[in-house]
Amino acid sequence: MLDFSTASILLVDDNPTNLSVLRQALKELGLNVRIATNGEEALEQVQRKLPDLILLDVQMPGIDGFETCRQLKSNLLTQDIPVIFMTAHSNTESKVKGLSVGAVDYVTKPFEQEEVLARVKVHLQLRYLTCALQQTNETLEERVKQRTDALQKAQVQLVQQEKMSALGQLVAGVAHEINNPIGYIAGNLHQAELAVNDVLGHLRLYQAIFPDAGHAIEENAKNIDLEYLLSDLPNMISSMKVGCDRIKNISTSLRTFSRADKDSKVLCNIHDGIDSTLLILKHRLKANEQHPDIEVITEYTELPLVECFPSQLNQVFMNILANAIDALEESNAGRSFEDIQAHPNQIRIQTQLSPDCQWVVIRIADNGIGISEEVKQHIFDQLFTTKAVGKGTGLGLAIAQQIVVEKHGGAIEVNSLPGPGTEFIINLSLKSAT
Repeated sequence: MLDFSTASILLVDDNPTNLSVLRQALKELGLNVRIATNGEEALEQVQRKLPDLILLDVQMPGIDGFETCRQLKSNLLTQDIPVIFMTAHSNTESKVKGLSVGAVDYVTKPFEQEEVLARVKVHLQLRYLTCALQQTNETLEERVKQRTDALQKAQVQLVQQEKMSALGQLVAGVAHEINNPIGYIAGNLHQAELAVNDVLGHLRLYQAIFPDAGHAIEENAKNIDLEYLLSDLPNMISSMKVGCDRIKNISTSLRTFSRADKDSKVLCNIHDGIDSTLLILKHRLKANEQHPDIEVITEYTELPLVECFPSQLNQVFMNILANAIDALEESNAGRSFEDIQAHPNQIRIQTQLSPDCQWVVIRIADNGIGISEEVKQHIFDQLFTTKAVGKGTGLGLAIAQQIVVEKHGGAIEVNSLPGPGTEFIINLSLKSAT
């Protein structure tokens, strides 16, 4: 759970009153608060020390909040800092513009302190979850790297067991850590939704019984755009619940990938294993400065459950997909971002039944540089690799072949030529193999 005493907020507003009120309220939560009175000052402060969240006014002297946010999102060091806009404009155009430049949320002036604090809490918790997941991924990558030398000297069976055990424990741990805070958030959101509905119903009752509310109340309702708030507040809570459900789905996929194999085979949905593996590799599929997103095209046919060792098959998918990503990155050498965008990197995954309905066929193809006939002859050999020293163990495809052929009585083959790309074909029998 997030310790608010370690979190920092950058509050950007040219109105001294707003700064004073919000600063005091945020400090009462235990947050470390820094202030800036314009966009230029905010950008300078962010360069000196990264905050966990930014509350950003839209209308300011010099560069406005929209431009400040654009500059933050264009900088690799600051692009992941969540930004909440504070604006007196409640029209849809302003909100859409704010979200389009990278803001995660907005509050409308004049604001309620409780609303601002609630939104700050939610986005700090989400920021905490994201950072925790990134740190765990970095830890996992570091551990795998440290084990590379040992893996090269170990036998294939030992490598398979140790690697999947370590990966499974780490991923299962991530799923567990996600479940705790998201359960707390989801539970509170449910109660908040009930409370908000009660309050809104009570307010509607007041409006019905006392339609002549008086000038002061009517003026205030107009200033805060009461009707819009009444309709929008349930939508906000609904959106947060959707976000919680999405994180729960991610946690479920992580547990699917990391489940430990039993002594005997179990019936398994092959598509679940592929999808959970893609989730683990998602960070490598995303765009960066060198290339756009790697497109993953899944063409699934409805399949029966397959009797197998699920965790071992997940390792096969992991090794083949990771090799496909490596091949695509290698094929990008010397190509411009625009050229790659026009002819995108793709991984295509197809599943189908064999004509006699006795086998499940899984095809994983990339449109990378392909491999030569000479390399193809040795691709499943132990310790054979075409990657640079320290980049590959030469065991991934050897392990994949052993799992598919020896453990599952199936077959694995590769089709490739230099240029068109590479396709791996996995055949798994629907009859139990001993």
